Parts: sequence; structure tokens; C-alpha cells
Amino acid sequence: MSDPVFWQTLRLTLEVSLVTTLILLALGIPLSWVLAHKRFWGKRLLESVVLLPLTLPPTVLGFYLLLLLGQNGPIAQTLGFTWAFRFEGLVVGSVLFSLPFALNGYREAFRALEPDLIQTARTLGAGWQRVWLEVILPLTWPGILSATLLAFAHTLGEFGVVLMVGGSIPGKTQMVSIYIYDQVQALQFERASEAAAVLLGVSLGLVYLVRTLEDLWRSRMPSSTR
Repeated sequence: MSDPVFWQTLRLTLEVSLVTTLILLALGIPLSWVLAHKRFWGKRLLESVVLLPLTLPPTVLGFYLLLLLGQNGPIAQTLGFTWAFRFEGLVVGSVLFSLPFALNGYREAFRALEPDLIQTARTLGAGWQRVWLEVILPLTWPGILSATLLAFAHTLGEFGVVLMVGGSIPGKTQMVSIYIYDQVQALQFERASEAAAVLLGVSLGLVYLVRTLEDLWRSRMPSSTR
């Protein structure tokens, strides 16, 4: 790939995806644990809100984020700054759009965990920190890792949300998916093809890594717990 703009775009895309993934880990793990194991008033409404991006068109989500983060939005009016057409806006949009994908994976990993194991550890006097470090995370890490890598891959290919909230400013807010679209619009099909091939290779590698790690984990588990 000879276009230097592409490499700037790829670096930005990887940075946005990495920051988004770290935020999803911090938000998604406790939230998915609560949704998997707790009952409370408003739980169904909370689930509906966080899972809404699964059915909401990305451009609609991006439009509302643009209104929220733009120069005339409530954040700019009250706090005096705007995140539209900036790196921060790309991250906010990516987190909201990818949260359901990570959340579903985390929640299913926690739901597959035997409650008796946690109860036994608590009965033996283990605190919650120790339970998480020695029981929950060792048994659920494949599901957590799988959901995290898939969320990372999903962020790499985002288009509608990041286009609405970030635009297409080369070196600043132009993601790889938008770069490909711009090249097609300019009839630069060779550059678009090369960029698409890079994304295809990265995505395939991530999916292959997920399956390899999951198979490795299962092969090391005792037969009675598989």
C-alpha cells in the first residue's frame, strides 16, 4: 500500500479500536455481571437501552451523538467543549455501538459459570476480590477474551456512526472504512481494494485467534467440567 494517508488512517483506526476495547472491558464486565446475576427494578429497560445499537441504524445513533457532542449540543453549552469531529467523539461513538457485542459475550460467559462454585468459595471465607481473581476470571477468561477481540474487530469496520460523529478528516477522524468509501467515490478502486484486503486480513486473523484460544482452553479443562 503506497498511499501514506492510508497508514495514517490505519493507525488512527487501531488507536480508536484499542481505546474503545479497554473502555468496553471496564464498563462491560461489571455491567454484564449485574445483568447476568442480579434482579432489580428497571433491569429490562436497562438491557433494552444498552442493546439498542443492535437494531438502531448506525447513522441514527451517529446523528444523535452529533447533536449531543456538537458545538450547539448540551455538552458544549454546559461544559464548554465539543467532541464532535475529534478523536474523543470517535471513541464515544465506537463504545456505544460496540457495547452490545461485548456485553452479550461477557454475559454469556458469566451465565455459564456454575453458581455453586462461587457460593462454595464465599462459604469458605473468600472475599469477592479473591473470588474474582481465583474463580470467576480463570473460568470465564476465554469468553471474555473472545468477546473483547470480536468487539475490537467490530470497531475496526465501523462506518455509519464514526462518519456521522467524526466526518472524514484525513489524519484526524478518517477511519479505514471511511477511507475505503472515499476511494470508491473517487474511482480509486485499486487503493480501495488494497485497504479492504488489509482489513480482511486483520479481521480473519482476529477470528482465527479467538477460535484457537477457545480450543486451547477447552483442551486444558478437566473432562468433568467441559
